Amino acid sequence: MELYYPVLALAALAFLFAAGSVAMSSQVGPKRYNRAKLDSYECGIEPTPQPVGGGRFPVKYYITAMLFIVFDIEIIFLYPWAVHFDAMEWFGLAEMVVFILTVFVAYAYVWRRGGLDWD
Repeated sequence: MELYYPVLALAALAFLFAAGSVAMSSQVGPKRYNRAKLDSYECGIEPTPQPVGGGRFPVKYYITAMLFIVFDIEIIFLYPWAVHFDAMEWFGLAEMVVFILTVFVAYAYVWRRGGLDWD
């Protein structure tokens, strides 16, 4: 258990820093509210009137977000392989070739189905 004391101390320090930063910014920060600050941010485009309860997002938005998450998670699996490439030798290389081919097949499928077209 004594091996975890530094980790717990660091986690407590991080929590205290985050909580202290939020508390101090609300106390010390400027409070100049205006219409522009209270509006929602939409990438510099003037917001369009929305129905009560919010508007609908197109399904393409969610599909693009899910594709980003899937391919991003797949790319994360490349980092441990790159770190231990020398230790795995040919087995690691063969497994990564199979993995990359699987990712490529998924990418080609999404591309062919039009999942990357934004109309």
